[in-house]
Amino acid sequence: MRQTPTIPPAEITRQLALCDQIHALLDQTPGQKLAFVDTYGCQQNEADSERLRGYLARMGYAFSDTEEGADLVLVNTCAIREHAEHRVFGNVGALSHTKRRHPGQVICVCGCMARQEHVAQRLRQSFPYVDLVFGPQLLWQFPQLLLEKLTTGKRVFATQDVPGAVAEGIPVVRQNPRKAWVSIMYGCNNFCTYCIVPYVRGRERSRQPEDILAEVRELAAAGYQDITLLGQNVNSYGKDLDRGVDFAWLLEQVNAIPGDFLIRFMTSHPKDAGERLFDTMAACEKVAPVLHLPFQSGSSRVLKAMNRGYTREHYLDLVAQLRARIPDIVLTSDVIVGFPGETQAEFEETLSLIEAVRFDALFTFIFSPRRGTPAEKLDDPMPKEQKNANFQRLLQRQNQISGEKHQAYVGKTLRCLVDGQGEDGRLTARTAGGRLVHLAAEPAVIGTWQEVRVTGASTWALFGELAAR
Repeated sequence: MRQTPTIPPAEITRQLALCDQIHALLDQTPGQKLAFVDTYGCQQNEADSERLRGYLARMGYAFSDTEEGADLVLVNTCAIREHAEHRVFGNVGALSHTKRRHPGQVICVCGCMARQEHVAQRLRQSFPYVDLVFGPQLLWQFPQLLLEKLTTGKRVFATQDVPGAVAEGIPVVRQNPRKAWVSIMYGCNNFCTYCIVPYVRGRERSRQPEDILAEVRELAAAGYQDITLLGQNVNSYGKDLDRGVDFAWLLEQVNAIPGDFLIRFMTSHPKDAGERLFDTMAACEKVAPVLHLPFQSGSSRVLKAMNRGYTREHYLDLVAQLRARIPDIVLTSDVIVGFPGETQAEFEETLSLIEAVRFDALFTFIFSPRRGTPAEKLDDPMPKEQKNANFQRLLQRQNQISGEKHQAYVGKTLRCLVDGQGEDGRLTARTAGGRLVHLAAEPAVIGTWQEVRVTGASTWALFGELAAR
């Protein structure tokens, strides 16, 4: 079995000492130094940005909500789709203007895009004002890389292909006082033919369970009410540890931690989901009744071409098993329209799967070729116009289903976490199943659990009021 690589604690201690050196360096010029962290992509990127903020806070930076006037701008990128890359390049391009107005501004680009050689070359050649570039595997070395830039004045590109490792002890600055991300593993071994993640984030590596449980205990003691366990495929947790632990076991252990909090997790892979996970979810009272289970296509032939490791029939059987145990489960998923070689009949199979399952919500995408993946080289005869038309059909039908699902909540009273206030003055809350509720109530209840009576619904959200006590 491949050994899970870990960064020695002494190395993290050294990085923290380098943070202190940077702090002293910044103190040589007057004024509070500001950092702006701009995050794209998935929840794992959000969790990574919280660790980068932890390092930055240790260095003495305070945080700005805009790049204008910031002493350091850090762009944490996503490479999952072409649109995300175009958006990042556009926004990094706009930083040339802030750099012109603030010549001392340090601009860093990190994350999944930065790990791709063609991206690093483009940043090197076409964006000369970008000072530091590094991939996700070197996040733990951020202080060392930044200190090199600050002391030499030279651009630093740390995009080499290094195996990912688990690094414990990096400080974290969380963005939300009630909801927390907890990464339980990094990387992916699945190599779906359309996906860049295994190439930019490396192979699967699980954190030790005692480190995860210590983090959750700390969050629960601090009053966090909504804790999400993260991994590219959480169902694979523990396979690389050789300790006889798996994800269902971890869920049981987290569920046993004292505190009034909900447990969520993402993302699950159908090939590794099954009865043990579903039984555990049903038995653990803190595990939220929601599952994100990407199916990607309703055609078994397309699923095989995607290297997904399951069939249409297997996926439908999983849904039946899940709903037999948790009838009120909120089920969400991902789907790709227009995978290379998909026929019109195979798209109709995807539509029929949506009809059969009736998901609460879908994250829908038109196929986006990623450089370096096998799918990039596949023949793709379906015209773009047909893909767009299919996408709109799928979107329209799913919106109808989501609206019908939401309408069924009207009249029910649900326990919700009130988590903020919208621009219209109404409060926002979340059901245990993660459904958004626009709530007519006073701001004093923000941060509390409340019984909410649902009074209305739309495709995207519910509307409610506090239930009479």
